[in-house]
Amino acid sequence: MDLTEIRAQGNASTVTQFILLGFSDLPNLQGFLFGMFSIVYLIILIGNSFIIVITRLDPALQKPMYFFLANFSSLEICYVSVILPRILFNIGTQNRSISKLACATQTCFFLMLGATECFLLAVMSYDRYVAICNPLQYPLVMNPIKCNQLAAGSWLGGMPFQLGQTCQIFSLHFCQSNQVDHFFCDLPPILKLACGDTFINELSVYLVTLLIATVPFMLILASYSKIIATILRLPTATGRAKAFSTCSSHLLVVFLFFGSATVTYFRPKSAHSPGTDKLLSLFYTIVTPMFNPLIYSLRNKDVIAALRKLLLRK
Repeated sequence: MDLTEIRAQGNASTVTQFILLGFSDLPNLQGFLFGMFSIVYLIILIGNSFIIVITRLDPALQKPMYFFLANFSSLEICYVSVILPRILFNIGTQNRSISKLACATQTCFFLMLGATECFLLAVMSYDRYVAICNPLQYPLVMNPIKCNQLAAGSWLGGMPFQLGQTCQIFSLHFCQSNQVDHFFCDLPPILKLACGDTFINELSVYLVTLLIATVPFMLILASYSKIIATILRLPTATGRAKAFSTCSSHLLVVFLFFGSATVTYFRPKSAHSPGTDKLLSLFYTIVTPMFNPLIYSLRNKDVIAALRKLLLRK
């Protein structure tokens, strides 16, 4: 064993923490970034909490569609809370270090909640498929027990895969550096720091992404192809417009989330650049959850009516 190999192994064994560089390349904007991210976090918490509360309180929203929407809003709060508080801590204290265990924990929860979002979006499309294509069977098929089972499956389904993937990645030796050029512990920038050939690990990431993202996305496409075919056969323009309005919000969220996530995770490691990765990650981890309550409320007549009733009652 030569001196270079010994030194590399020594460096690998000493990496017990990482440095999240985040937005350290913008020293003059730290105060602005802290304020902006604080406001965004509050908007996400308030907006998604509003969706949860209003779907619980209004009797007109006691339907499977809004049960899954409340689950989705709860998920968005959890999803963002894995990332944004750490960003605010790093900017506010200028202490960008994170232990290897804390980094692995953040990655694991981020991946599990990301898998939950994929599954839940597929379940929501299935709900719309049954409601529009089989309206007479809808109350029977989407009964409370079935809804709870689908929601539980969405929350728990990705855990074994993502827990295993996290353990696999963080069991690697890290000898390149301990500086993660990102604002949270995501897989692509972590893999860049690993020693030696990481082809097998990259392949594992692709395969898990194919299973957890592509399969739900294909199910969503299949559901909406049936939905669109059914809507086009409706006899009246009013009926078609109403049916489309119940699906348009969900479709918009699907393409925002899957589009940015696919570009991020399906590129080879050589094609990744820190600036692009940060921009894409900001989009699907923070921007999309911020706009989801607006997308679902402003484009949904039932939610708007429930809001009016709540305001008039007060």
